[in-house]
Amino acid sequence: MEQRVKFNPELIKRYDIAGPRYTSYPTAVQFMEGFDAETYRRFTAGSNNELIPKPLSLYVHLPFCKSLCYYCGCMKKVTRHSHQGDRYLELLEREIRLQGKLFDHDREVVQLHFGGGTPTFHDDEQLSHLISCLGEHFSLSTDDSREFSIEVDPRTVGNERLAHLAAMGFNRISLGVQDIEPRVQKAVNRIQDPQATLDMIEESRDHGFNSVSVDLIYGLPLQTADSFSKTIETIVSAKPNRLAVYNYAHLPNIFRAQRMINSKDIPSPETKLKLMELTIEMLTNAGYVYIGMDHFALPEDELTIAQQKGGLQRNFQGYSTRRECDLVGLGVSAIGKVGDCYAQNIKDIPTWQSVVAEGELPIWRGVKLTTEDRLRRRIIESIMCHGEIRFSEFEADYAIDFHDHFALELANLQQLENDGLIEMGDDEFKATPEGRLLLRAVAMLFDEYLQSPESEPKFSRVI
Repeated sequence: MEQRVKFNPELIKRYDIAGPRYTSYPTAVQFMEGFDAETYRRFTAGSNNELIPKPLSLYVHLPFCKSLCYYCGCMKKVTRHSHQGDRYLELLEREIRLQGKLFDHDREVVQLHFGGGTPTFHDDEQLSHLISCLGEHFSLSTDDSREFSIEVDPRTVGNERLAHLAAMGFNRISLGVQDIEPRVQKAVNRIQDPQATLDMIEESRDHGFNSVSVDLIYGLPLQTADSFSKTIETIVSAKPNRLAVYNYAHLPNIFRAQRMINSKDIPSPETKLKLMELTIEMLTNAGYVYIGMDHFALPEDELTIAQQKGGLQRNFQGYSTRRECDLVGLGVSAIGKVGDCYAQNIKDIPTWQSVVAEGELPIWRGVKLTTEDRLRRRIIESIMCHGEIRFSEFEADYAIDFHDHFALELANLQQLENDGLIEMGDDEFKATPEGRLLLRAVAMLFDEYLQSPESEPKFSRVI
C-alpha cells in the first residue's frame, strides 16, 4: 500500500468514535469464561498435529514495578520489596513447565517478549534463570533472525545491565520514555533524565541490540505543542528504529492510578489533535514511516519491510512481523493465540498463583474461532496492517462471493468513500492517505459483533 498519511482534522473529529484496537478478532470482549484449561489443551494438541506445525512466539508477563506512573493502565503490582516478585517467578517457572509439555519440542521459538510492569524489576540472576527455564521447556531459537525483546524502564537499567541482557539472548529492546519535559514528568510521577535515555539508545546498539524502540505518550497533563515537539526532536536525534506514540486516555473510574492526575491539567481535545498532527509531521519529516495506529519505523526496519511485502500482522503487543506463529501467553493476565483459539490467563496475581501452585494451567477465559471469525479476522487484519482489501483473495480462500457475503458492509463503506477515507474499485478498496489514520473505523464495519443492536461501546476512542 502507499505509505503516505495525511492529517485531516475534520475527518478525524467526525470519525473519533469508540472502537476496538483489533489486537485480536474476536476482541477480548468476546472471550468467555467457559473456555477452560482442558479446551486449551485440545487446541494445543491440534496445533501440534497440523501438517506443518507453526513456530512459536512466547509472551512473558512480569507485572511488578518499583514506582507508580499515574498514567498507566497496564496490569501491574507496585512494590519496592523485591522479594514479593520471588514467589511470582517461582510459580511462573512452574507454568512454563506446564505449557512446555503441551507443545512438541521441535517447534522453535522464533519470537520472545518480556512485558510488564517492568521486567527489569527482577535482577539479572533472576532473569537469566527465567531464560534458562524457558530454554529447558521450549526450543529457543539461536538464529540471528530471532526476535527476543524486553521492555525496559531506563531509570532501572545501566550499561552493565544492558550487557547482561544482551548476553541472555535479547536482541531487541523497548524503552519507556513518554515525555522529557520536567513539568510533565512530575505530573505523572515519572522523573527521567533525557540524556541518560539517549545514552541508553546508543549503548543498546553497542551491545548488539539490532532494534531499539521508544514509547511516547501525547495528551499527558501539562503537555503543550511546544514541549512535546522538543520531546520528539530530542528522541529522534538518537534515531531509534521504531517509535510508538500513544494517545493518553484519561479513565480514572477504571484505572485508580489516574486519580492522582489533576484533570484540569489534561490538554484540551483541540490541543491533543495538534499534538497528534505535529507527531505525524515531525516523524515523517525525519524519515520515519507511519506503519499504522501509533507505530512509526525507519524505512529499513523489519516492520516497514513486512508491510511492503504483505507480511505484517497485529497481536497483543501491537504490530509484528511473525504472522505464522502460535502465541503462548505466560504469566498473570497474559493472552495467547494457538490454532483457532484465544486464551487468557487469570487476571489477579493471588488467584493466578493459587491455581498454578495446584499444578493447573491458569486459563481464565477464551474463545473458539468459527469459520466466519477466521474470515473476518483476516479482513480486519488486512485493513489494520495494509489498509486495503482485494476481494478475489478472500473469495478463493473461503469459497464466497465477496459482494454477496458482505453486501451490508460494502453498502456502509459507501459513506466512507464519500467522506474520502477509502477508494473503491470493482475488486478492492484502499485507504486514502487521510483514511490511514482512521483504519479502526474502517475495520469496525467488518466486525460482526458490533452489528448486534445490543452491542455497547466498551472501547477507547479510535483517535
